[in-house]
Amino acid sequence: MLTWTIQPKRLNLARCSPTERHPMSAVSSAARDVPVRRIALAPSFASVPKHFAQDGDLITSHFVAALSAVFPEGENFFVRSVKHYRDQIDDPELKQQVAGFIGQEVTHGREHRGFNEHLAGLGYLTQRVDAMLRRGLEFRQRHVAPIANLATTAALEHFTATLAELVMRSEQTREAFGHDAVRDLFLWHALEESEHKAVAFDVYRAVGGSERLRIITMKLVRYSFVVSTAVQLVISLLLDRETYKPGVLRASWRSFKKQPLISREVWNQLRDYERRGFHPDDWPTDDLISEWRERLFGDEGGMLYATRGTVAS
Repeated sequence: MLTWTIQPKRLNLARCSPTERHPMSAVSSAARDVPVRRIALAPSFASVPKHFAQDGDLITSHFVAALSAVFPEGENFFVRSVKHYRDQIDDPELKQQVAGFIGQEVTHGREHRGFNEHLAGLGYLTQRVDAMLRRGLEFRQRHVAPIANLATTAALEHFTATLAELVMRSEQTREAFGHDAVRDLFLWHALEESEHKAVAFDVYRAVGGSERLRIITMKLVRYSFVVSTAVQLVISLLLDRETYKPGVLRASWRSFKKQPLISREVWNQLRDYERRGFHPDDWPTDDLISEWRERLFGDEGGMLYATRGTVAS
């Protein structure tokens, strides 16, 4: 089991130069690379039990399932939103990163869809959520301005990047996933979310997206995502017989509320996106990217079994 931990690190913005606040030139070319890896995790999902989280925890299992349920259609929405502006990008480095972003997000959607199909067979609502979200996002894409969809994508990418950073930094969070296949799925996803965390944001900025729209969008997204996830979680729990066994839900809640995932620090990091002048690189993760690339896909990486090789973006 992987046991590497480190305390969260954040720039002191009051003392940073503009280059340090937006360290495009300071970040290594390896950290800026957005590789598209060929991943095959589906066979490992067959052994995942219904309550797969650490110690069979009820709420954590349903919470992770709720997150996974929105990924396939969410990733499709992100890809469509960024693709709309791909031809307007002049910077060759950003164009290459967009290609990597699209490839990574498509792969995330496919692997989570496989996981969600397995969860649906265990009684989770993943496929119903998927169908509802698909209809809702397709409607939005038809009726909402493309720049607003890109602003929403950039905001939600900060959500996923914040959670990804937590997964990679916090051993407690990694252990909470319980089953090895689930932990592998979310660790790999976390690495790639960190690799491309600034792409949608940089596209938004490159095509002239305003600070006002960006900030307002995040204010709406920050609360709506939390509320919708909570509603989905409650409904999922109500449909699970384990919820009604004496003491199970109470014990699970006592454990779940100690998770770093729902800490004040995570909420503050999400809210920092609403600061004028914010950039995703204000929360540096180059150390994590280097560390987890090696731990997962190095010569002795823990996920070599899951790859069919890698392709350049």
